Amino acid sequence: MGTVLRAMRNVRWHELRHAYGSASQVPGVLSRIAWGDAPTSDEALSDLERWIGTPPVFDSTAATVPFLWELAVTDTVRDRAGVLDLLATILAAGNPEHPAWTRAAHDAVAAGRATAARLGAVPGPPDAPGAGGPSPARTVRAAATRLLDAIDRHTCPVCAGPPPRETRVR
Repeated sequence: MGTVLRAMRNVRWHELRHAYGSASQVPGVLSRIAWGDAPTSDEALSDLERWIGTPPVFDSTAATVPFLWELAVTDTVRDRAGVLDLLATILAAGNPEHPAWTRAAHDAVAAGRATAARLGAVPGPPDAPGAGGPSPARTVRAAATRLLDAIDRHTCPVCAGPPPRETRVR
């Protein structure tokens, strides 16, 4: 697995949930984002967004965010801008039935603010004439700038107050 995503094995994914059940598949999806070819990586990013990033967030969302930050700074990841956009989606999502999950997910995204600022400030090569669109570096820079703005402007009822305590049914 290399050094990227090495700490995934320290998470008890089978104990966490996403939108469709057990989060035990999340490490494989993160690995496909990290090392897959373009179609594989795109499909994995789309799956992950449906599983952990669409409203509502889940307990697996906060556990996944540090690995998304790791992927966002790894040059070999094919869609780093897509990873940053997923982080912005997570920051905008919530779960009214589980405010602690929402707060944990939002805090995990906000904890990467310095990374977003660094990615937003990285100068890239100029776009080549006739290249058919902006360079990957420019796309990452734009996504990082959008995410940084979202972090700085983030307000939600859960994050505005003291951290919620998760209630458990006995």
